[in-house]
Amino acid sequence: MTKRKVALIILAFLFGCLTGITIFYLKTTPRHSIPIYRDIAEPVKSFAEIVKTVSPSVVNISTTRTVQNPPTLEDLFEFLPPYGNSQGKKWKETSMGSGVIVSPDGYILTNYHVIEQAEEIKVTLYDRRAFRASLVGADPKTDLAVIKIDAKDLPVASWGNSDNLQVGDFVLAIGNPYGLTHTVTMGIISATGRADVGIADYEDFIQTDAAINPGNSGGPLVNIKGEIIGINTAIFSRTGGYQGIGFAVPSNMARIIKDSLIKEGKVIRGWIGIMVQDLTAELAERFDLKESYGVIITDVTKQSPAYKAGLRRGDIILEYDGKKITESAILRNLVAQSKIGSIMNLKFFREGQIYTTSLTIAQLPSEPVQELKILKKSTGKAENPLKGLSVVDLDPSMAKQIGADPDDRGVVVYKIEPGSPAENTGLKKGDLIMEIERQRIMSVSDFQKAVQKISRPDILVLINRGGKKFYVILGS
Repeated sequence: MTKRKVALIILAFLFGCLTGITIFYLKTTPRHSIPIYRDIAEPVKSFAEIVKTVSPSVVNISTTRTVQNPPTLEDLFEFLPPYGNSQGKKWKETSMGSGVIVSPDGYILTNYHVIEQAEEIKVTLYDRRAFRASLVGADPKTDLAVIKIDAKDLPVASWGNSDNLQVGDFVLAIGNPYGLTHTVTMGIISATGRADVGIADYEDFIQTDAAINPGNSGGPLVNIKGEIIGINTAIFSRTGGYQGIGFAVPSNMARIIKDSLIKEGKVIRGWIGIMVQDLTAELAERFDLKESYGVIITDVTKQSPAYKAGLRRGDIILEYDGKKITESAILRNLVAQSKIGSIMNLKFFREGQIYTTSLTIAQLPSEPVQELKILKKSTGKAENPLKGLSVVDLDPSMAKQIGADPDDRGVVVYKIEPGSPAENTGLKKGDLIMEIERQRIMSVSDFQKAVQKISRPDILVLINRGGKKFYVILGS
């Protein structure tokens, strides 16, 4: 046998031994699955644990008020037999809602509409103890209120940061629907930042599909950590019952209102002295703004923080205190929640350039006129949309009649020809035209000159209607 054959035999023997050892190891060694990823997040509480933690801080609120019947036609003939006594009839009406304890010494946060016009407020705790409550303060503009009971060492739930919420997060709603105490429902966050719902003046609602019914109002909406991230406020319903759409005041707004009501008995809101309107794609194009967000300033109050900071009509606010402004409701809420005397930075767009400025927040002197949203109306024809419009100069007596400020300038619409392009623009008799294509209109002469220069079928116009100023694109 040659040396070469011996070497091959030895190699084959070694290979066989190695293969056998490998097979034996694989068959006798326990197998472990290899994880695709490692979850390093904190373990989430079960829903049962969340309910046990939060429920003791949720209370049942029942109120009593006196209701009087309005006079009816039959009441006019009460002197006839049988002698009636229904005119001005009064009776006690009882309603129920929910609330959440926000301090160990008895302060409770609920909705304003739960305790509105209440003559008597009764609070029942989780352990069934009952107390008479007194009203500390109410804020109808956010539909929130604080009441207090004489009790100590009460359980308090922790607060969460509503700014961190995401659509799809699990939430639980706890309350007393239809008087069924401490009912828990589960759902997800359907949307955030809901405004223009028509429930309150200051709206930034969390929308959820967690079942919310009459009696849930004032109860907490909590996340999977057992933190309060909202106060259940209202439902959208055509029947009066649950239809999958509920709204809650976000916790960050609720905490500010709660603290102000407890400390001051009222809500002190920030103010910078501007009126704004939402930015549409069409308006952004006409203002030469490439960004797809922002709000347009339509008026600046003299000597206000915005006026002193150099802001002016036509500026487009892009950011407030580092937060992107996508609609007027967001800016309004941020300003209202700003601390009086604090300095805030603004980023705004003006005539092709982006600028920054800072201003000092002042206290809201009185509720300003709300922003007005106007839809563009088309003539359907490529004609001058101001054709058929008759205007007159604005004088002091006329300014008072149409709700304009004494310092406002422009021309007043007094006649619109039937069948003319102007009839289809949405303009009304008494509207004050202040600008045409960003040019100020001081007189009828200015108006006529501006109209003669119009070379396009759509015109950017600033209108003052009853004191509400807004930009609108007229025409096709």
